[in-house]
Formats: sequence, C-alpha cells, structure tokens
Amino acid sequence: MRVASVHIYPVKSTMGHDVEAADVEPWGLAGDRRYLVIDGKGEMLTARQHPWLLSCRAEVDADGLTLTGPHAAPLRVTPTPRTYTIKVRRTEVELTDCGDDAAAWLSTLAGEPVRLAWLDDPTRRPVNPEYGRPSDRVSLADGYPLLLTSTSSLARLNDWIAETAAERGEEVPVPLAMRRFRPSVVVSGAGEPFEEDGWTRVRVGEVDFRVAKLCDRCVMTTIDPGTLAKGKEPLRTLARHRRWDGKVWFGVNLIPDAPGRVSVDDPVTLL
Repeated sequence: MRVASVHIYPVKSTMGHDVEAADVEPWGLAGDRRYLVIDGKGEMLTARQHPWLLSCRAEVDADGLTLTGPHAAPLRVTPTPRTYTIKVRRTEVELTDCGDDAAAWLSTLAGEPVRLAWLDDPTRRPVNPEYGRPSDRVSLADGYPLLLTSTSSLARLNDWIAETAAERGEEVPVPLAMRRFRPSVVVSGAGEPFEEDGWTRVRVGEVDFRVAKLCDRCVMTTIDPGTLAKGKEPLRTLARHRRWDGKVWFGVNLIPDAPGRVSVDDPVTLL
C-alpha cells in the first residue's frame, strides 16, 4: 500500500487542499485545523449547518494564514492579543481572536456576524480518553489528529451507491470524490475494501500510528463541496451497508506515536 494523497484544512470546515508532504505533529498534520469560525454567540460553526464555509479556502505558510473566497480579495489574517473560551465538541478550549478584518471578511461571506479564532497552543485539547492516552492531543479536528481513508473502500461505496440508485429507478450519480470525507491521508493498494476497519497500528512513511477508532460520518458528507448542494448520499447507502451502533462508518482515526513526516507515495505498512 502507498499514500495516494495528503490533505490539510487550515480552518475547520473550510475547503481543504492537497499537499505533497506534511509534517506530523502530535495533534495532527502541521497547519491543519488550527483555526475555526464562531458566530455572534461565541459558538463554533461547521459546514454541517453552514455550507458556505466550504467556499472559503485557507492557506498557511511560515508567516500565518491567508483567506480566499468568491466574494472578496484574499485577506491576510493577523491574530490579536484577545482570547476567549469556546466549546469544541466536548471540550472548553481557549482560542485567540483573529481581528476585525478577518471578522468582516468572513461575515460578508456568511451573511451574518462571525469571527475567526486561532488555537495558538495545540497542547490544550485532549483526545477522547476512551480512545486515547492521557497525553494525546488534537487540534480543532472533530476528535483525533488524522483521518485515513482508502481508495478501495471509496470504490466499493460508489458501486453500492450506483446499485442503490438503479434499484430505485434513479439516475446513477457521478461517483463521489474522496474530498467528501475530508481525510488527512488517503491510501491506495489496500487488498480489500474496508480492510482498514481491522487495523490497530499502521506505519505511514516514517511515522507509526495507533488506530483510535473507526470514523462515524455525519451530514457534512452529503454536501457537494463544489456546488454546496445537499443530497442523500453517501449516508443513505452507508446506512444500508455500514450501519451499526446507531451510526454509519467510513475511514479510521489515527493518533501518531511520535512526530515525523508523511508524503505522497510513502509506503503504508501494518504493524
């Protein structure tokens, strides 16, 4: 098996982009999900309820963050000294405000008052202790440092989706792209679809990972990241073939044992 692609999402729930390689830090890929958008009540926004986030592209470099969108010129983000505490999933986390210019730029895109916040210290947020060690940390991703998916599993899912459509007399849809699932690392060459379900440890390039758990999927996967249109797939078909414990599943969450680097074409080995 090999790494087919590597992806980062600098601002939570915004458009991701491909990279040839990325440093693996204890809390995730370098530059991944260190920012998020909050509403006027100080609550975290995600594309589950606010698909407009997927039209925003964020890129990080050594000097910070740049936002690009369909509504305005690109904006360089400058954090401020102001901090506040935001609930990220089940954890209260102290974040740094990114200033009025970023707030105005994003509010215009959103059509409502919002602000951008930055996790300046990624050691603040622990992973769910049920699936990790006390020392494990995660950035602003939903729960774990990385998400791994496989091309063979997506191919099987797209076959199932086509079968579901045919059975219902519907037009067979264009196969779903992997970006629907917002992975960190995509693996090709797996022997069987969904064989990653049974992995416990895996080496990607030079980095060893623990498989924390399978990834349960939400309504965000039903939003076309190109058009922002909502549909029934893949949740309709996942519920038919990949439903247990009241959830549907695609991909596995990873926790690194130590820092390192992953690159496209790196070998992937089960440990």
